[in-house]
Amino acid sequence: MTGRFAGVGVGPGDPELVTLKAARLIGAADVVAFHAAAGKESNARRIAAELVPEEAIEERLTYPVTTGTTDHRGGYAGAMADFYEESAARLAAHLDAGRDVVLLAEGDPLFYGSYMYMHDRLSQRYETAIVPGVPAFAAATALAASPLARQTDVLTVLPGTLPEPELARRLADTDAAIVMKLGRTFPAVRRALEAAGRLEHAMYVERASMPEQRCLPVAEVDPADVPYFSLVILTGDSRQGRRSRTRETGTGPQQAPTESTTPGRPARRQELLVVGLGPGPADWLTPEAAAALAEVEHVFGYAPYVSRVPQRAGLVRHPSGNTVELDRAREALELARRGHRVAVVSGGDAGVFGMASAVLEAAESPELGEVEVRVLPGVSAVQAVAARAGAPIGADFAVLSLSDRLKPWPVIERRLRAVAEADLVLAVYNPASRTRTTQLADARRILLEHRLPDTVVVVGRDVGRDEEALTVTTLAELDPDTVDMRCLLIVGAESTRVGRAGVWTPRWVAG
Repeated sequence: MTGRFAGVGVGPGDPELVTLKAARLIGAADVVAFHAAAGKESNARRIAAELVPEEAIEERLTYPVTTGTTDHRGGYAGAMADFYEESAARLAAHLDAGRDVVLLAEGDPLFYGSYMYMHDRLSQRYETAIVPGVPAFAAATALAASPLARQTDVLTVLPGTLPEPELARRLADTDAAIVMKLGRTFPAVRRALEAAGRLEHAMYVERASMPEQRCLPVAEVDPADVPYFSLVILTGDSRQGRRSRTRETGTGPQQAPTESTTPGRPARRQELLVVGLGPGPADWLTPEAAAALAEVEHVFGYAPYVSRVPQRAGLVRHPSGNTVELDRAREALELARRGHRVAVVSGGDAGVFGMASAVLEAAESPELGEVEVRVLPGVSAVQAVAARAGAPIGADFAVLSLSDRLKPWPVIERRLRAVAEADLVLAVYNPASRTRTTQLADARRILLEHRLPDTVVVVGRDVGRDEEALTVTTLAELDPDTVDMRCLLIVGAESTRVGRAGVWTPRWVAG
């Protein structure tokens, strides 16, 4: 009969925070295992010191590397994978011998802990129990004595090892946050907090619940003196206060003052920028658009597009869903009317199935009529796909969206037939989605009523991104099931050819 395996959370440092269940299992264990860095005491073993039976076998699992530098042939990941395999084998030997094994875990076993790697390898083979523990951020929040999240606040837990721009973006977009894994990452975390406009309210907590614990504003921390057992807290209260001020006065701590808040100051120009971000790569963003986004105070848009605007100090982001275009436009126009520098962003070109038309429609409202709207062009998806393929839109072409969310399908059918009969190259946006699964097959059928089966079709997927793929096929061979919203199609005209260097459509037309 094999022994039982348990992952036991012992809390963040104070032995009095160990649960009764954890204490009972540790006290009855045949084997007590714990992780430790080379040459250092195990924090988990220290916490549980008074609970470990004298007769228990102790298994110290010493990390082979902790800083990411190693001469292992597989690098850091390879060294750690081998270590976890060897550690699991050591514990399995005890379990096979019928001994009950308790693996100590700092904080909670399933929260950024090494226990998880043993769980992956042993829980399917042995009876396993998990005892939750107080996580470090709970102890840190108690020390800071500030409510972390209230009501509908969104709490985000982030590792400080994230790339700095990504960390800044996530810090700006959440209500409350915990940033773990500091140490060497602290300088980048501090810069990200500053870029997100959250540094003022960020608190630093070190060794929470331990005798040497301390808590102070992040802005006052010496980067050279930050241990691994530390974290950053951003409470939801600071974000809620900023939101309230924005709703009540139209301004906040990051916004520039308006005419109404600064007597005697000339009124700022009431202008809203609508910016095309291009299909994805940063080097496809125009210099004009980049310069504009570097100066605005607010950015509105569909969340995935807003996330592409680098976070920086003084920028407030307003991400939203993809079905609230007019509401988004009205809110942006209202802030611009108050004198704020505001941009609405779209992927590709904002004037091609983007936010420009929604903004101009909303701007027709009498109370928003004083706001000037300026549209900055971007590289459109059709241009990007066409360029990758060669020159399929080198002659007359049409652009059509297959989405029937804003127009009836019969209208789309009528336009498809008109384009097909006119022998125009056709660029197809929004060809399919999770809820629209039949439109492309219907469009293909309609086009084949007027086009030859060997008509050239280009399918571009995620063009300009890491997952980019380009497929050249024919109308007859096109498989609608392989196409989704990440694709754009270009259906050639009768004259479109696949040549040695790519797909092209001649500019001339036979008489």
